[in-house]
Amino acid sequence: MRAVVLSSPGGVEQLQIRDVPLPQPAPGQLRIKVKAFGLNRSELHTRLGLAESDVTFPHILGIEAAGVIDEDPSGTFPIGQQVATMMGGMGRSYDGGYAEYTCVPVGQVIAFESELPWDVLGAIPEMLQTAYGSLTVGLDAQPGQSLLIRGGTSSVGMAAAVLGHRLGMRVLSTTRNPTKAEALTQLGVDHVLIDNGKVAEQVRAILPDGVDGAIELIGTPTLPDTLLATRVHGTVCFTGMLSNEWTVPDFYPIAYLPRGVRLTGYAGEAADLPAQILQGFLDDVALGSAVAPLDQAFSMDQIQDAHRLMESGQATGKLVVLP
Repeated sequence: MRAVVLSSPGGVEQLQIRDVPLPQPAPGQLRIKVKAFGLNRSELHTRLGLAESDVTFPHILGIEAAGVIDEDPSGTFPIGQQVATMMGGMGRSYDGGYAEYTCVPVGQVIAFESELPWDVLGAIPEMLQTAYGSLTVGLDAQPGQSLLIRGGTSSVGMAAAVLGHRLGMRVLSTTRNPTKAEALTQLGVDHVLIDNGKVAEQVRAILPDGVDGAIELIGTPTLPDTLLATRVHGTVCFTGMLSNEWTVPDFYPIAYLPRGVRLTGYAGEAADLPAQILQGFLDDVALGSAVAPLDQAFSMDQIQDAHRLMESGQATGKLVVLP
């Protein structure tokens, strides 16, 4: 099969298309014929050598994939069943989804039925899992509450805006690029904030007490300002690191955290995305009542271009590759 192989950490030139042996399912695994895979910042971190993981080289990246069952020794899924898979060590402790086929544990596979095109289907799984988990596990978001999304034109940020809008929340979302504001408005964002580094001032001009909850997707450089934008007894969920910065040197909680504001984090697995949530979202996208924020689809031969775009931060929504 053809696969994208990362020979060693470095630039996009380290991503090479190679012919490699077809993987065989180990005990407890099945094999998926990959129809599409989304790109994620964690794969960028691995390529750049920034992420702490047990990756060995050469290696096939990819923490998610969408496709059909090709072989399932357990008999859990019929051959040809549409499925999504994500996390669980994919692309890190074992080869991932940047390939025509991938083998993953049976327990991290979610079945679905959809006639949506594969570029749309490939954009959704990890993006939806992260956004859904941040709202539910991270924030315990409720209808009528206000939500700030810091890093709103990222794929997860756009998915969170869609979910927040569907939940009946008042959604505030940030972008550094004014030309991307209309894309957020079209998702149902109530207030688009141009991020000049002082979003808290803009938030409190709209909501003097601050937002009920915030999802931090930029990282630690903007986290203090996001905390300042949040009301007493409100919660900030640290989910993403678009800035490639995720630690706080010499962290002193009393000085760092505003009084009464709660800080939590979210990192999820396939089990955190219920099958009915995935199916319901896909159905809503098919009906036109929800949007899958897809920026662009690439062929596998364009993987270097896709990674360049992801690294540039210029995409508005998800980048997807069709093997």
